Amino acid sequence: MKLEGIHHVTCITGDAPRNVDYYTGVLGLRLVKKSVNQDDPTVYHLFYADEKGTPGSDITIFEYPGAAPGRAGAGMVHTVVWRVGSTDALDFWAERLGVERDGDIVRFADPEGLQHELVVSRVPDEPLIADHPEIPHELALQGFEGVRAYARNPELRTEPFLDALGFERQEGGQHWETRGELRGGWIEYEDAPEEPGIPGGGTVHHVAWASTMDEHEAWQRRVAEAGGRPTQVIDRFWFRSIYFREPSGVLF
Repeated sequence: MKLEGIHHVTCITGDAPRNVDYYTGVLGLRLVKKSVNQDDPTVYHLFYADEKGTPGSDITIFEYPGAAPGRAGAGMVHTVVWRVGSTDALDFWAERLGVERDGDIVRFADPEGLQHELVVSRVPDEPLIADHPEIPHELALQGFEGVRAYARNPELRTEPFLDALGFERQEGGQHWETRGELRGGWIEYEDAPEEPGIPGGGTVHHVAWASTMDEHEAWQRRVAEAGGRPTQVIDRFWFRSIYFREPSGVLF
């Protein structure tokens, strides 16, 4: 079994209307659906993705109205990395977002401070693109590349656990990739800042990795055998999920 890269990334906002304006109006994603957090139905759950709502392009947002700005810390994802198709696309986005291009990367933050990066795709994965009148198709976002996270314990790291889940460590660092038949993605760890993390607006709640549904029970067993504490397989109606924290604290 191999995980097919990132399925979705779920984040937190304190202002849903502003969030919709930014992710659809500025980044050009499609608002695929507006639902609720199934564990707390009083909370809106927004889904943005490509035109078809394809796994691998889906950033989802819980709204807690008026939530104070959060801060990424140990055991939290701090940056979402997206693919684009060319250096021309990087130039387009740098101008559109009003930021400077940093070599082959464009870095920016959403209105609540969530960090994003754009990189040129170097993989054969299908581009996952949403239609937007102001963004040429060939310059649009193409789905997730990976995520960056802060390690809770620099000495512990996560080698045996991620090995057991089929991630492969790239030489020279804490960059871990998983690739299935159709797609791939990665997580890269950095030492955490001294300040503790604070969940809130502009932070990531969890990163979800894609698998086929008929392999879910086997994945649940594999996580448990690797030393994780997975939930049961939970039916989310549009997909099924298993939740657990890897040894550094990041919620998968």
